[in-house]
Order: sequence, then C-alpha cells, then structure tokens
Amino acid sequence: MSDRSPLLPAPPAPVGFGQALRFWLKLGFISFGGPAGQIAIMHTELVERRRWISERRFLHALNYCMLLPGPEAQQLATYIGWLMHRTAGGLVAGALFVLPSLVILIGLSWLYLAFGTVPAVAGLFYGLKPAVTALVVHAAHRIGTRALKNGWLWGIAAAAFVALFALDAPFPLIVLGAALIGHVGGRYAPQVFAPGGGHGAAKAGNGPARIDDDTPTPPHARFSRRRLVRVLVVGIGLWGAAMAGLALTSGVQGTLTQMGAFFTKAALLTFGGAYAVLPYVYQGAVEQHQWLTGAQMIDGLALGETTPGPLIMVVAFVGFVGGWTKQLFGPDALFLAGAAAACVVTFFTFLPSFVFILAGGPVIESTHGQLRFTAPLTAITAAVVGVILNLALFFAAHVLWPQGFGGRFDGVSALIAVGAGIALFRFKLGVMPLLALCAGLGLALTTAGLLQP
Repeated sequence: MSDRSPLLPAPPAPVGFGQALRFWLKLGFISFGGPAGQIAIMHTELVERRRWISERRFLHALNYCMLLPGPEAQQLATYIGWLMHRTAGGLVAGALFVLPSLVILIGLSWLYLAFGTVPAVAGLFYGLKPAVTALVVHAAHRIGTRALKNGWLWGIAAAAFVALFALDAPFPLIVLGAALIGHVGGRYAPQVFAPGGGHGAAKAGNGPARIDDDTPTPPHARFSRRRLVRVLVVGIGLWGAAMAGLALTSGVQGTLTQMGAFFTKAALLTFGGAYAVLPYVYQGAVEQHQWLTGAQMIDGLALGETTPGPLIMVVAFVGFVGGWTKQLFGPDALFLAGAAAACVVTFFTFLPSFVFILAGGPVIESTHGQLRFTAPLTAITAAVVGVILNLALFFAAHVLWPQGFGGRFDGVSALIAVGAGIALFRFKLGVMPLLALCAGLGLALTTAGLLQP
C-alpha cells in the first residue's frame, strides 16, 4: 500500500523533450529581472506550477551553479535541462536562455549605432545612464549585505576597491589574490569563511515532483571518468576549432580572433555575476582594444538591463559595436560585421558554462559544502563587492562629468541618479519600471528643449 497522502496530487506525467523545449524557449523571452528574477521565474514554473523538479533538488542544483564562474541562472537552466533530458536537454535549455536576448540585442545595437544621434534616441539614453549608475550602486549594496559577514571580508572588499581605484590592478590578479586569501584563511581561520545559511526554508505542499527528493540520480548524471574526459575533449575541441577558424580567416591579430580570446578569459572570471566582470570587460574592450568608448559601455549596460536573458549579454553589444567600429567586412557591410562579432563573443562567453555543467556537475556536486572548496569563493565574492563599487564610481564620473572633471557638472543627471537610487533602496522599484521611467524622463526633457544630451 502506498504511504502517499491522498490529499496530495499525483506525480506529473513524464515530460517529453518537445514539451521541455517549448518551455525553455518561452523562458528565454520572459527571463527579465537579473539572476534573482530569473531564478524566481524558474522556481515558480518548475517547482511550484509544473512540478518537474522538487524544491530540494532545485536548490541543490542552484547551490552548485553558484559555485561556478558564469551566469548562474543560465547554468541552472542548463543543469535542469541536462538532468531531465541528458546532454541534448542541457544544450537546448542553456542555448534558448541566451538566443532570444542575442537576437534582440543585435537589433537594438543596430538601432543605437544607426540612429543614436537622433534627439529622441539620445534623450532616452540620457535618462537611462544615471539609472544604470544607481543600479550598479544597488548591486554593490545587495551583494555586500549578503557577502560581507565579518570584518575580514569587509577588509578584502576594501582591498579590492583600493587595488582597482588607486593601483589600477588587473581584475584577474584581484580574483587570484582573493582566492589565495580564501584558501589560506579557510585552513587557519575557518570561522571567517564558513558559509552562511541556505536559501531559505523549503516550501512545502507542492506535491510530488517528476524529479523528487528520493528520485535516484539518472545514469547520465553519475560521475564517470570516461564521460568527463569525453566532454572535456569535445568542449576544448570546439573552442580550439573556433579559434583556429577565426585565426585562419581574420588572422591571429584580427579583431574577431582577439574577441574570442578575450571573452574566453572573461567567461572564466565571472565570479559574482555580470557586474563583477564588467570592470575587466571595460579594461579590455575600452582601454586595451578600443572596440567601444566608455560612454558606449554605459549605454550597452542600459540596453542589457532592458532585454531578457543574463545581464552578461552586454558582451553582445560590445561585440556588435566593436565589429561595426572596426568595419570588419568593409564600410558597406557594417551590420553584418556587428552581428558576426556579437555571435562570436556570445559563443566564447557561454561555451565554458556548458562545459562546466556537462563535465563538472557530478564532480563538484560531491564536494559541495566542503570548506576547502567554498572558502576561496567566499573571499572572491567579498572582493567582488569592492570591484562593483569601483565600477559604480566609474559610471558616476562619466555620467555626472560627461566632458571630464574639467568640464561642467551635469546636475540634471545627478538628480535622476538620486531619484533612481531612492526608488531602488526606499521603494524597491523593479528594474524595468525604473528604466522605463528614467528613459521617459530623459525623452520628455529632450523633447521640451530643456537639455541637449
């Protein structure tokens, strides 16, 4: 006799690949709100409404993804798709999480470059820029309140800020230094780097799930040395083939080849989310390679905030502007050059995430919760707070002094930024309503002739 309560609904029917594909496609178009919003949407749809996976298994997958570099929401979708429908399920879930955003951003990037000097478009971006500055400050506060649990972690955050702001240290060096501190600190001061509580109490009463707490791990999700080697060989082989193809067609020093190499490194350093890696992207894309300007970088972040998908998709904008600016295929094929560059940087940014999930899932799951693995990540997360604060100051300087510190102070932008900050911190306004309000205000001021953006 079954011990299941008759009040609970029956387990959901088996989920077909086509049914899952339709859901992942829908998710790619509705995944607004940054990682927190995207994870909340998946929880509502997959745990509560569809019951494809239980609360505990969902959180277990999320904990694993948060240990990795890269966009955790996209990796979570890849993980669940892989768990349900093997490698093909993971590839479809992860790809559809990104592709709608890529297509939308290619279109918006073209509009930005082709019509960005039109007063109405310029007015929209005039309102968006101070809003983005407030969003970055809010991100630093949000991550800091969660990550900086003691004075030592505050010190790591402060040191990372000083290293970037005063010493102009490269972002990879900051990540490496923080990881080393966490590794040593985890051995000699484990209480400093011990992880905090979980993600909250598990919600009860959802009913049995297709992948429930006691559902055995499917064979394809169990660790196999042969499978690990096979996935690594395929992943590294794809990367090598793509890099070789770019080198043969555009040259080793060609723009597309440089983009492939640079965004591969960026993908491996995205601990702490997109805001954490943006300073590194700025150093390389703006200062080193000059694919775009600092002002364009801020505009790109504003566009990234308004589209579905992970915020790190701002790299597609960076690639599009770089391909367009460098006129990769000549002056008569600017859109094609921008679209090709956007696709290249997206491929190299997300390829490591797929490899991490498909190859490393069974390995890292077995080490989850062990301090010697989590302490370096705790220290890196603390350093990320300082990095994001430095990014906020950089954006504020470019928005409030658009001609440099020797130029005029933009009081209107300052008022919009302060208002956006109050809306975020005091009234908890969502990202999309905030951006819509600020963009509308910038457009209204421009249309009324009250400012020249």
